[in-house]
Amino acid sequence: MIKLPEEYLHNMKELLQDEYDDYLKSFEHERYYALRINTSKISVEDFMKINHFDLSPVPWTDDGFYFDEEKDKPSKHPYYYAGLYYLQEPSAMLPAEVLELDENDIVLDACAAPGGKALKLANKLHNTGTIIANDISVSRAQILLNTLQTGGIPNAYVMANDIAELKMEECFDAILIDAPCSGEGMFRKEPSLIKSWLEKGNDYYADIQKKIIEAGIRMLKDGGRMVYSTCTFNPKEDEEIIEYALSICPELKVLPIKKYEGFSEGITDKTKNCVRLYPHKINGEGHFVAYLQKGDTKKVNKAVSYQSKLPSFDFFNNVNITINQYFEERNGKYYLIPYLPFDTKGLRIIRSGLLLGETKKERFEPSEALAMALSKDTYHSCINLKADDHRVIKYLKCETIETKEFPNEGYTLVLVDNYPLGFGIIKNGILKNKYPANHRYQ
Repeated sequence: MIKLPEEYLHNMKELLQDEYDDYLKSFEHERYYALRINTSKISVEDFMKINHFDLSPVPWTDDGFYFDEEKDKPSKHPYYYAGLYYLQEPSAMLPAEVLELDENDIVLDACAAPGGKALKLANKLHNTGTIIANDISVSRAQILLNTLQTGGIPNAYVMANDIAELKMEECFDAILIDAPCSGEGMFRKEPSLIKSWLEKGNDYYADIQKKIIEAGIRMLKDGGRMVYSTCTFNPKEDEEIIEYALSICPELKVLPIKKYEGFSEGITDKTKNCVRLYPHKINGEGHFVAYLQKGDTKKVNKAVSYQSKLPSFDFFNNVNITINQYFEERNGKYYLIPYLPFDTKGLRIIRSGLLLGETKKERFEPSEALAMALSKDTYHSCINLKADDHRVIKYLKCETIETKEFPNEGYTLVLVDNYPLGFGIIKNGILKNKYPANHRYQ
């Protein structure tokens, strides 16, 4: 049994009353594991046709599924490296599920690392609009970048900024704030968070959260919608933050969230439309989710089109993609850049849009990001291996593989069951591996 701080237990007893003992019993149960299918790559229906795992649905999302960690290891399967799904704690799937998006929306995920929520928002945009995926930590933003890159998302900016300091007024149609918090809802999953709770407590995070939600309100367009979520239980970080937001923005209102079995409502009159998730009532960890709207009428954006062409390298003779972004070359690197209605000067940007590749010794080398954004229908030179082909793991380990049954020569897209893993160069039936060493199969 995890040793929980006495002050925390006192707070939870005050909060839960008759449910307190049931909450304590939840620590006797192992945490739940789940994956969410990346519908930018594959539909849920098509994934189930090739699925190798024993899955059961997460009730509050159509694309999330529980799996048995003792029985299945999705993180070891080639489909994980192909970006067909993302491993995510089931309660953490709710915030991005709640936020409604329209095509061509400009969306901000304010505290986005490690990237599961940003990936879901990108799925909802269907390759339209633009998503800004931000995290204050540069190292965490690199993880965020990897998540979106593996997911094949071309219309994202990855940034590392302090959201509270940004001055962009009414720029976003939708904002997700999964705020930094004391992590009380994750004590079962990550007992190490208890130490941080003892060191910082709830007030420390509540001050940060107020600054972040202030910035979110500033940056949200009139009629725009925002989700505020935490993985903690203390009202100082949950309901009190929402009531603070309502007090500084009179046109803000709390929208209802669809309730599923085990969902609890917010604990104050003004926040009853919010949702609390407790581990003794649902199959997942603790979470708080609020859905807000600023004003009444949301303006729907029109698609922005560009007259762009791909770079004039021979490599692109094999590429067949529709471009709705503008092309840019910077210091020998080539990008497709999604539309933004504001200036990014002064922002710390980790990646703008889709990195196509770069020139080295006057030779173009395509990127892994491009490989993951392509498909068997958009790149004309592919080799397709079955998931159980031993060469798949060899490729993911950055080893040379034999491809004598394929007539391809030159740059080739390596697929597993029709979904891309990365590039290689074939010569005389041997594929020289171009898979990134930092993504290597472990």
